[in-house]
Amino acid sequence: MLGENHSIMHEFPEYQDIIVKLCQTDEAFAKDTKHYNALDKEIRELELRGAPIDDNAMHQLKHDRAELKDSLFHRLSTSV
Repeated sequence: MLGENHSIMHEFPEYQDIIVKLCQTDEAFAKDTKHYNALDKEIRELELRGAPIDDNAMHQLKHDRAELKDSLFHRLSTSV
């Protein structure tokens, strides 16, 4: 669905406390979370405006977001 929110807190609500803790104590995790959320926001805005970029560029943004999401999830699931 276009314009859907995929922020880290929205995607992993069961890890909310761990996300907050890691963002406060792990600089790399905080940086990657911020980058992921910025990518998600950019994608949502582009989708809602009719994606005024070419398909390859949009695909690359979504690919980058997915790779970052996988990395963040791995770090979350091993922090439990």
